[in-house]
Amino acid sequence: MAFSVTLKNPYGPCTIKELLEEHLLIPRKIRHFLRSKNHVWLNGQPVHWQNQAEPGDILYLQFDEEDYPSKNMIMGDKNKVNCLYEDEHLIIVNKDEGMKTHGNEPGEIALLNHVSAYTGQTCYVVHRLDKETSGVLIFAKNPFILPILNRLLEEKRIARRYLALAQGEFPSDNCIYREKIGRDRHDRRKRLVDRKNGQTAVTKVKRLNQYKQACLLDCSLETGRTHQIRVHLAYHGHALIGDPLYSTVAHSRLMLHAYQISFRHPLTLETITAEAESDSFKTAAALFASAN
Repeated sequence: MAFSVTLKNPYGPCTIKELLEEHLLIPRKIRHFLRSKNHVWLNGQPVHWQNQAEPGDILYLQFDEEDYPSKNMIMGDKNKVNCLYEDEHLIIVNKDEGMKTHGNEPGEIALLNHVSAYTGQTCYVVHRLDKETSGVLIFAKNPFILPILNRLLEEKRIARRYLALAQGEFPSDNCIYREKIGRDRHDRRKRLVDRKNGQTAVTKVKRLNQYKQACLLDCSLETGRTHQIRVHLAYHGHALIGDPLYSTVAHSRLMLHAYQISFRHPLTLETITAEAESDSFKTAAALFASAN
């Protein structure tokens, strides 16, 4: 994939080597290509690796096909994309419930394919939402920005908030669940609390409204384990309404919606906040509220 990147250095004074390696997380192999081909310019001039870059300097990077080989992508339907934010490096969209983030089988069409059609280029998954969950998702528009966004996730610098409609009476205004989560050996689709062998999982929960048979919750993640909110709430007796795996209360949809995502853009240091609503979630929650 041949493409170029131009950015205004938002970081403190540093060498070109530090900028590419420590701030932009460019892999060693790619840095080698950039250096050997003289494909790095600072303020319009070729640079040496130890040249100093100051805040506000304009950095230009040229990537060739051998740097990032093209990845074939079946284009989906651009009309199925609800775009919330877009720049030359990333796009944030609102996913409908019932749609996969990405396909698992060759030729399978999912949101990733639709987003690629919308942008006119192959995009890359940064994080995922379960098929049954609606809400905000980030996709990378080139392989240069992907590891940078991945590191923001790993370092918990991308804040994600969810609305959840759960069963029962919630016991407090705020709580934090810290039970480790692992795979269910008896059902490959499911996860469960596994205090011994599971992965660390931290979910913060705030009660917004208490209804007769359900509670409306605001959940935020410090980790991103598969089914994390669903497993933690079910384990504590508050399975999500309509959850096909962990609940006995049926509904037309899983009552979980990722309504907000916020992070500091790694190339501009601007704070990006994207919010999305779900009509189906709002309608269902209103029905529970009216029955209170």
